[in-house]
Amino acid sequence: MTTMAGLEDILRRDRLWVLGTLAALTLVAWAYLVAWAAGMDAGAAMEMRPWTPGYAFMMFIMWAIMMVGMMLPSATPVMLLHARVCRRRLGRVAHTGAFLCGYLVVWTIFSAGATALQWVLAELALLSPAMTATSPAFGATVLVAAGLYQFTSWKHACLAHCRSPIDFLARRWRQRTTGAMSMGIEHGAYCVGCCWLLMAILFVAGIMDLLWIAAITAFVLVEKAAPAGRHLTRFGAVGLILAGIAMAVTA
Repeated sequence: MTTMAGLEDILRRDRLWVLGTLAALTLVAWAYLVAWAAGMDAGAAMEMRPWTPGYAFMMFIMWAIMMVGMMLPSATPVMLLHARVCRRRLGRVAHTGAFLCGYLVVWTIFSAGATALQWVLAELALLSPAMTATSPAFGATVLVAAGLYQFTSWKHACLAHCRSPIDFLARRWRQRTTGAMSMGIEHGAYCVGCCWLLMAILFVAGIMDLLWIAAITAFVLVEKAAPAGRHLTRFGAVGLILAGIAMAVTA
């Protein structure tokens, strides 16, 4: 029979494994993004490339890896909690891997949509070769829309879910690997609902602008995990709306 001290020791090892896995995935994703951005700075993307299925697939891979680097930090609390519950209920944490896969499936689907949108915007000449907005009106619209969305009931419902992983796991727990994956998909869908318009800011600031990618990553993390995250949501909303208005007025 496992003693309480022995169980706590196992839970600590589980926590280290989960943290190590998430950290490794995040670091690999960021290393890829840094290498890609360095290639752009060297002039590899200064001429508009024609959109072909092959180029679209390359952009899709870029978006998918970017979402790993941006979203895994804020998903770490729910992954750790899921592993802890798995260990206590099932005696193992293997199902947490399925939960993670389900979560990433949703963001991979989002990446496909973002790639399609990027293709459309490029065809409309609304994106430059450096993947930044060419139209102040378009940029202002995206910023104001992202700011207004922060005040919507849908945003607050999704954010409340992401900020309360204990409640989610208690109400939506499912058994077996398929159940864990479906839980990950559901949690990922709430995260997309919370953050999708924040990601759209990259179409304005630059899809491969590392400073903006890092800033949005930090904003999402604090918004979801910090006690004052709800206040940050409103503060960020006002800042986005003002930035959009300023872009429109100074165009």
